[in-house]
Parts: sequence; structure tokens; C-alpha cells
Amino acid sequence: MSKPAVLVLNPLPMPDRQSELEAAYEVHRPDADLDAVGPRIEVVVTDGHTGLTAAQIDRLPALRLVASGSAGLEGIDRDALGARGIPVTNPSPALADEVADVAMMLLLAGWKTLPALQEHVRSGAWAEGEAPLGRSLRGRTLGILGLGTIGTAIARRAEAFGLEILYTSRRPKDSPYPYEPDLLRVATDADILMVVVPGGAETKSMVNAEILAALGPQGLLVNVARGTVVDEPALIEALDAGRLGGAALDVMWNEPRPDPRLLHRPNVILTPHIGSATQETRDGMSANVLANLRALFAGEPLVSPV
Repeated sequence: MSKPAVLVLNPLPMPDRQSELEAAYEVHRPDADLDAVGPRIEVVVTDGHTGLTAAQIDRLPALRLVASGSAGLEGIDRDALGARGIPVTNPSPALADEVADVAMMLLLAGWKTLPALQEHVRSGAWAEGEAPLGRSLRGRTLGILGLGTIGTAIARRAEAFGLEILYTSRRPKDSPYPYEPDLLRVATDADILMVVVPGGAETKSMVNAEILAALGPQGLLVNVARGTVVDEPALIEALDAGRLGGAALDVMWNEPRPDPRLLHRPNVILTPHIGSATQETRDGMSANVLANLRALFAGEPLVSPV
């Protein structure tokens, strides 16, 4: 019996899982001749960066599933897939806890001004006097832009620190947290704005100069989503002008070469897009892709449809 044909545009990050994929399926790589093999491809494995275009989709008449290895889907033409009723899966359940941990790390480091405190010790200034008093976190309001699987995991952690939660998304969720449809109102009411929405044209520069001004000179922006969601020039201008208190960013516009104006600010925390970057989580993400393929070919419900 022949194996189902799978087009792998982006290999699974864990070699053992990639070997498992290749053992179970007839795997074709990005340089495959789609004129020859395209009519037999039933699944595409990709991610948000590598994506899948409408032109590629048109050359895959037997396509039944697109399995993304990343939470982001910005490069995948979901409209073209939707027109043919082709589902998309992503591994958000496998990475939600890891990204939420990183989000809280950034939130705490930004709110507690970790770089300035570290410099106070390393420079020898501590011997001349104590660091300025900081701000308590308890009782502050965390505004969450995007209360999906990851946003919900962040909210649960934030509650343990005594934060009040307010969220916005395209529509209300089945959630205990207050919903506000207007992002500007969320930014106005929040002390900290957490960005967790997908990237892509729909969310590009959603956090703009007006939103940053509403967050205010004491406010903190945390982004663990995609750099494109935040208008980065507007962010830098707001920091320059003192209209925003600080930023903690795991994602930026020009990764892996971020704008030099972000690099040496005491009120900016930067990490190298590490939201899901642990061996355990990347293995779980790879396993999620395989589980969705198994479910498809067994005629069972998909594990993590978008």
C-alpha cells in the first residue's frame, strides 16, 4: 500500500520527529517538481514564515490539510485554503505554556526595570546608595491583545501576581475576564499591554502611535507575538519622547538584526524570539504536527485545528 504524499516546506525542528514523518509518509521537499507530484500531495507541512501561497495551493488539487509547525500563520494563504474547505492546524496547545512563561519573564523584567537594577550593581553605584524605589505589580491592570490559547495561559499566570485582567479580540471568548472590543480603551485602562495576536496583514501595525500614547509614560508594552503587530518606528519615537514607559520585546521588525535604536535603552528588554525555544516544547510542537496527520488519515477529528 502506498504512503500518503506530504509536501514538507519546513522540516520539523526535532530530527527524531522528522525521521518519524519520513518513515510514515512519502515526503517531498521544497524543490519538488509540483507538476509531477503536486496532484498526489494530500498534506503540506510548513510554518508561518515559510508559508504557503495561493499559487502553490492551486497546484495541489488533492490537498486535504495544511499543518503548521508554528503558532504563527501569517505566510499561509488561509483565504485560498478556506475557499476549498481545507483546514489548517497549528501547535498552539504545545507551546502555550512556554510562551506564557517567557511573556511573564518579560513583563516582570520590564515592570521591575531589571536592566537598570543590574547596572546599578555592576557599575558599583550600589556602594554609593540604594537604587530608586520601584513599583508594585499587584493591583495593576494587564491588557491582553488576543485571548487565544497562549493569551489565556498568560492571563492565568498574571492572576497569580495580583494583576487585573482585561482583554480584547475580534470577538468575546468564553472567559472569566472582562472583554473590551476597543483596543484604544484597553490601552487607556491598562498599565501593561501584552501583545499575543497572530501576525499578518490583518494585524500589521495594530499597536500604533495612538495606542502607545494611550498606554502612557508609565505604561509597559510586552510583545511575544510578531514584530509586525507593533509599529516599530512609532514605538521608538514614543520611547524617545517619553510617551511610553518601556517595552519588553521577544519579537522585532528586522529579526535577527533589530533596529540599533532599540539595543541600548535601559527601559527596553530584548530577547531573541525565544517564546517556544526549549527542547521539550519544540518536540511537543513537532509531535503535534504528526498527531494531526495521523488524525487526518485515520478519519478522526484534527488535534489542533485553527
